[in-house]
Parts: sequence; C-alpha cells; structure tokens
Amino acid sequence: MKTTSDLIKEVETISVDANGVRFEVDTQGEGDRLVLCLHGFPEHSIAWRFQMPYLANLGYRVWAPNMRGYGNTDAPKGLKNYQLEVLMKDVEELIKASDATEVTLLSHDWGALIAWHLAMRKPALIDRLVICNVPHPFLFWRAISRSFEQLRRSWYIFFFQLPWLPELVFSRISIGRLIRGGAANRKNYSDEVVELLNKNTSRSRNRTAMLNYYRAMLCGGGNYRQWKLGYPKIKVPTLMLWGEKDVALSMTSSMGTEDHVDNFTIRYFKGMSHHVQQDAPDEVNAMLVAFLQNRPIPEYSELKP
Repeated sequence: MKTTSDLIKEVETISVDANGVRFEVDTQGEGDRLVLCLHGFPEHSIAWRFQMPYLANLGYRVWAPNMRGYGNTDAPKGLKNYQLEVLMKDVEELIKASDATEVTLLSHDWGALIAWHLAMRKPALIDRLVICNVPHPFLFWRAISRSFEQLRRSWYIFFFQLPWLPELVFSRISIGRLIRGGAANRKNYSDEVVELLNKNTSRSRNRTAMLNYYRAMLCGGGNYRQWKLGYPKIKVPTLMLWGEKDVALSMTSSMGTEDHVDNFTIRYFKGMSHHVQQDAPDEVNAMLVAFLQNRPIPEYSELKP
C-alpha cells in the first residue's frame, strides 16, 4: 500500500516500534519539540498533510502515525488489542520513542478521544493538547443520554457493534469519496488522497481493526472502565477547533468543556465539516501557531478572507 511520502515528497515515512506494534509514521521537520498528530476513523495519516509542512517550517518535528490497524501499521487480531487502555499505551510509547523534550498532541476524531483520555490519565507526557471535532468524553456520553439529536447522529456506533455486517458495508463503499463528498472544501481532497483512503479500507483485516475501536469501547467495556475511574480536570493547555457542520457530532456536545479543562480555548468554524483541519487548513494553521507561541488565538471570522 502507498504511503504519504509517495504523494508528498517532503514527508519521510519511517517505522517505529511501540507497544508491540510496528507503526508506520510520517515525519517532517527536526528538533526536540514534537507535534504528534493522531488521525481519526476511518482515515489515515494523510489527514495531516496541510499541517505537517507548516509546523515543520516553524521548527517542530512532526510525527503523524497511522494508528494500529490503519495504513501499513500492524493490525493485530482480537478485540483486546483495541481497548482504549491499549490505544493510550500506543501513544505513550510513541512519545517515549521520539525522545522529545516538549510534546503537543494534535488530534482529530478517534485520535482526539485517545488524546482526551491520555491528558486525564498521563498529563506529564504532554505539554499542549489540540482537539479537532470530538467532545470531552464526559460531555459526549451526557449528550447521548440527554439529547435525541446526538443519539440519532451516533447511530453508527451501535451499528458497528454488530459482527461482520459493518465490514461488508465498508467493503462495498468508497471511503475516500464519502469523506470528500461530505467536505466543505472538496478541492482539498485530491484523487490521490481519495485513492489512498480507499486502499486504507480495502483489506479485510484493516476494516475489522478500525471497527474494533468502537466494539472495544462499548462491548469491550472500555468506556465503562474509564467512567469508573472518573474524569479528572485537565491541566494541560487545550485548544479545541470545531467545524460547525459536523454531521456526526452536535455543537452542543462541545459546550461546557471549560468545566473540565483549566486552560481552555475553543474556536468554531462556520460552514466547515467534521474534518476541520482539512477543510480550513490555513485558518487552522494560524490558530495552531498562535497557540504554540502563547499568543491570543484569533477567531475564525478574523482569518477568513
């Protein structure tokens, strides 16, 4: 299967062993300051193609791994290999393997869910947290329990608990075209990117691995175990970027996050989809640099031409 470096010559794709898995990691830039980019479902490290060169030019080393089960990263069999605790351990060991002295987690969707929990359970590992279009776990489950709107939007989570049928559905559709079709700026998704996303779900072992994230969260009890541990307030400076036209997650699920994070900033992107960092890369990058340099973070309306 092709790698991001096959599409973007400035990116180097390396292998990193962590937590018993060989990870395919896209890397750009040098130095001890690491930005670790965690992609979502059912995506690929190519999701960070607009952020990697920008951050590298700012003097950061950027790692964008394909999470376990994605791309050319190992896809171990069995639900136990996709428990939330295992996924957090993956990120913890990737951070340790980097030998970085400063770490920013830049995360989206499932990568953001893992990042939220890591910031609660292992705060000493990271210096800054950026969340793209995923609510704090407490607020998400509260929204599902209290809001029919969010429950309706989250129907797929329950569908994914079924055996074999979700895999069959995924084998019959073009994930790349589906993601591009729902984007606010479809021109940001080249045919090569769409094809890479399609290849990502073309292998049966990868499809099952991706779906096992959801199955381990519910049927595997991952969410229940985290709930039992409680949700300690996050001390790490946190920036949330939210595309308002997210079809899976309502804006209301993002509200109240300041009650769970001490140093928190949120910026909403009018007209942008769930894939905010790909829909509005220039505006996202401008906010990222302000956050990293401890400057006031502009509003989306101030940046839009």
